[in-house]
Amino acid sequence: MPKNILLPTDFSDNALSAAIYAIKLYEKEQCTFHLLHSSRMKISRMSSISNKLIEVLAENARRDLANLKAKVQENYANENHTFEVILSTNDLQDSIEAIVKKIKIDLIVIGSRGETKANDIIFGNNTVNVITHVKKCPVLVVPNDYDFVKPERIAFPTDFNRVYGDELQPLKQLAELNNSNIRVVHINTEDNLSETQKENLDTLELALENHNPSYHWMPKYNRKAKAIQDFTEENHINILVMVNYQHSFIESIIKEPVIKTLGFHPNIPFLVIPQK
Repeated sequence: MPKNILLPTDFSDNALSAAIYAIKLYEKEQCTFHLLHSSRMKISRMSSISNKLIEVLAENARRDLANLKAKVQENYANENHTFEVILSTNDLQDSIEAIVKKIKIDLIVIGSRGETKANDIIFGNNTVNVITHVKKCPVLVVPNDYDFVKPERIAFPTDFNRVYGDELQPLKQLAELNNSNIRVVHINTEDNLSETQKENLDTLELALENHNPSYHWMPKYNRKAKAIQDFTEENHINILVMVNYQHSFIESIIKEPVIKTLGFHPNIPFLVIPQK
């Protein structure tokens, strides 16, 4: 079956580069790409805007979506790809949740910051809201100005504290696209794994046995963010993949927007998998 990929856009350069990344990532796959723009305006502003102006703004957004579709179709797509456009008047998060449910979206690909220009922000508000609230679909976040690189090496940080099940499916599917090597990273604050961690590691090894895994220990780090950043840079990682468990590392980077505080600045695509 063809994959359904959702590409939210605010018509920024970052949104365009995220869309191009997705199209190149799925170059050999049968896909329908759904270009979504949410044009919702705050209710408080609606009262001072005429219906005529609202119609004009919506028409402009429709035209921009049509132009974007034509541009990516002509310059980046191939015969494996089809494109649909969706203009929503709901807010982005609600729009995405409804579309994920209705169309059975396999993956959301979004730019990291959209029109946000602040250098100390890791993710823009829209991206944070999507990661936080969309519970049924993986989200691939593409950094500003990121040029496509074939993802030969995928990093998967984990503490081995949870049993691995269906949530590994997006990781395995991503690896299968380009026969990528999965590098499992454990930032070990403990001297030895507990019995539960050992059992979970055994389960993980079994689950990934057909996906070229390698296992790496990162000792002597008191900050996960710094350990992950160093590992991705030293090992030339192309995509970082993490599961968004409750109270996980992902929550900490969403709550803390300032890069210098965390030592974490993902300059590669970052796949966030929802907890099952």
